[in-house]
Amino acid sequence: MGSRTGGGRNPRWSVPPGLRAEVLAARLRAARPPEFRGRLHDARTATVLGRWLGGALAVCFLTGLVSHYLQHPPGWLADHLPARPAWGYRLTQGLHVGTGLAAIVLLLAKLWTVYPRLFAWPPVRSVLHALERLSVAVLVAAGLFELFSGLLNIAEWYPWPFSFVPVHYAVAWVVAGSVLLHLAVKAPEIRAHWSRRSAGTLALPDEERDGPDRRALLIGVGAAVGAVTLTTVGQSVTPLAALDLLAPRHPGYGPQGLPVNRTAAAAGVTAATVRDWHLDVLGPRPYRLSLAELNALPQTRVALPIACVEGWSVGADWSGVRIRELMARAGAPRGAGLRVVSLEAHGAYRVMEMGRDYAEDPLTLLALRLGGEVLAPDHGYPARIIAPNRPGVLQTKWVARLEVL
Repeated sequence: MGSRTGGGRNPRWSVPPGLRAEVLAARLRAARPPEFRGRLHDARTATVLGRWLGGALAVCFLTGLVSHYLQHPPGWLADHLPARPAWGYRLTQGLHVGTGLAAIVLLLAKLWTVYPRLFAWPPVRSVLHALERLSVAVLVAAGLFELFSGLLNIAEWYPWPFSFVPVHYAVAWVVAGSVLLHLAVKAPEIRAHWSRRSAGTLALPDEERDGPDRRALLIGVGAAVGAVTLTTVGQSVTPLAALDLLAPRHPGYGPQGLPVNRTAAAAGVTAATVRDWHLDVLGPRPYRLSLAELNALPQTRVALPIACVEGWSVGADWSGVRIRELMARAGAPRGAGLRVVSLEAHGAYRVMEMGRDYAEDPLTLLALRLGGEVLAPDHGYPARIIAPNRPGVLQTKWVARLEVL
C-alpha cells in the first residue's frame, strides 16, 4: 500500500497545476475545427445561390397556396374560386412541383456553400448570435422537411404517421417566415455581396482570381437544376414527355392513355358495386337516372386537362352531361353549389363540394366517356366529374349522388 501511495504515484497528476492548464489549452486548440479558406464558401457565392433558391421557394410557396385553397377552400372562398382559365391548375401545380424539385438541388448547393460556418469558433458569441443560429437551424430543418416530404408525396410514398396535406401546408408557413427573418438578419451582408460591384465584393482582394471557380460552380449547379427539370417536367408539359425519365408519372401511360392514381380496386369499387348503378340527384325536385337514361340526355364534348397534385397533367377529350343541366332539372336556384358523393367505400375525397362558378360552368360535366370510349373502371365508370381549373383529387370518380346546396 505504501508503494502505491508514495513511489507509485500516477504520472498524470505529477504535472504542476500551471503546466496542466497550458496542456489543456493546447489540447483544446488542437481540437478546434479546421478553418475553411476556399472562396467558394464565401458570402458572394452564398448570396448568388441564395437568390436562385429564394426565387424557387417563392414560386413554390405561392403556387402551393393556390393548390391548397383549391383543394380545401374555407367557406367564405368556396363560391369565389374561378373555373377559368381551364388550364390554370395544370400550370400552377406543374410550377409548384417543378420549382420544388429544382429547389432541392439549390438548397443542397447553398448548404454546401455555408456549412463551414457550422464550425465557427466560438459557436455562440452572444445572445443575439445564438438567436440567429437558432433561426437558421429552424430554416434549414423546415426547408429540408418541406422539400423532401414533397418529393415523397409525388412518389406517393408516406413513411410517416401524420397526414401529409395539413403538415405540409403548416410547415410551408414556417419556411416562409424563416426565410423572411433570415433575409432581415442578413440584409447588410446580402446587400454588400449582391453583385460583383457591391462594396463587400470589391473589398475582396482575390475576387477576380476566384471568379472563374465561382462561375464554374454556378454553371454546374444551373446544369443540375436544368437536368432535374428536363427529366421531370415532361409529366405536365407533354411535348417534353420523351424526356420524362425521373418523374413518377408518364402522361401517356395508363388505361385509355391517361395515368391513374387511385384504382377502382383501391377504392373498393367492383363490378358488383356498379351492376345496378343509378344516379340520385337531390334538390327541390329530386330524381333518379339510370345509366341508359343518362346516355339518352344531350351530350356535351369538352377538351380539359386532368391535373393532379403530384404535378402530372394530361389533356383529354371528355363527353357527358353538363352539371348545370342536371342541377336545373332538380330545381336548383341560380348560384347554387353542389355536393358530389362517390361510390368508393372510404377516402379523404369520397365526398366533394364545388362552388357555384364550377357548378354553372358549361365545361363542367358528369363525364360518361373518355376519348369517345366508355370510361374504364379506373377512370370512374360509370360516371365521374370533370371540371376546368380543378385538382385531380376533386374530379370525383364513381359518382353515385349529386346534392344541390
